[in-house]
Amino acid sequence: MKAFYSDHFVLPLPEGHRFPMQKYRLLREQLQALLPQVQLHEAPAASDGELALAHTPSYVDAVVHGTLSASAQREIGFPWTQRMVERSRRSVGATVAAARAALREGVAANLAGGTHHASADRGAGYCVFNDVAVAARLMQAEWHRKHRQLLRVAVVDLDVHQGNGTAAIFADDSTVFTLSIHGEKNFPFRKETSDLDVDLPDGCADDEYLAALDQALLQMAHRHLDGPPGLIFYVAGADPHEGDRLGRLKLTTAGLAERDRRVFDFARERGIALAFSMAGGYGHVIEDTVAVQVNTYRIALDNWSRWAAG
Repeated sequence: MKAFYSDHFVLPLPEGHRFPMQKYRLLREQLQALLPQVQLHEAPAASDGELALAHTPSYVDAVVHGTLSASAQREIGFPWTQRMVERSRRSVGATVAAARAALREGVAANLAGGTHHASADRGAGYCVFNDVAVAARLMQAEWHRKHRQLLRVAVVDLDVHQGNGTAAIFADDSTVFTLSIHGEKNFPFRKETSDLDVDLPDGCADDEYLAALDQALLQMAHRHLDGPPGLIFYVAGADPHEGDRLGRLKLTTAGLAERDRRVFDFARERGIALAFSMAGGYGHVIEDTVAVQVNTYRIALDNWSRWAAG
């Protein structure tokens, strides 16, 4: 199973910054040690033209040249540097590469990504460019060029924070179905409207969460009775975990593994390719976040093996 990383493009963050940049390196090292069947590849960089499939050219230009306003840069949450630009390009490129691989092989991954708070003309919440939105539009264009057919896409966003940027970008696009299951009272405090939103209360635990997920996946399937999507982007945030600093939900490690299993099984049983990205994870103990993510890769690898077996 192919997975794409960009953790050596590290942002120089101020002392005390709360974003856990080291989690990407730790995840890659754990995968190398524990799951050598995962083929790790350096992520390519997305071009300006690719980014403009989901973002306004003026926003792309302002990010690339460091001319965003101070308030716009604060909303992103990172100081501007050339490394920020390069890392953001690579994070998008990793999801693009994972989507291409998934369409060939069933399942593939981005060790980062899930930057779902970025809208067409602005970033927010540690998200500069929206990797899933860019990759979805590019895969649709490439699929149509090759097959002369429409590629329908679904986004299953299970980060604890609503995928507001993704919802806004695809608000008027019937070819992309957006599903977000998230904490009702968590960031962003002004939600956008996805095709299907599931708001969960603070303290939501395994049983309630998994029941909500089952119902949401059924609803998504029902809304595609005229034809299932050909590609799912799964935003597999680790931040619903009970040990997360920002999550406010109470899923156990086992509960999150079951969440992942149900999403991967849903896609495989219907013959839908799936590209996944890791999104949020802010554990009090960052190794707990990484352990949740490694479990996601174990389950993904099992599903990829089943795809390969036919």
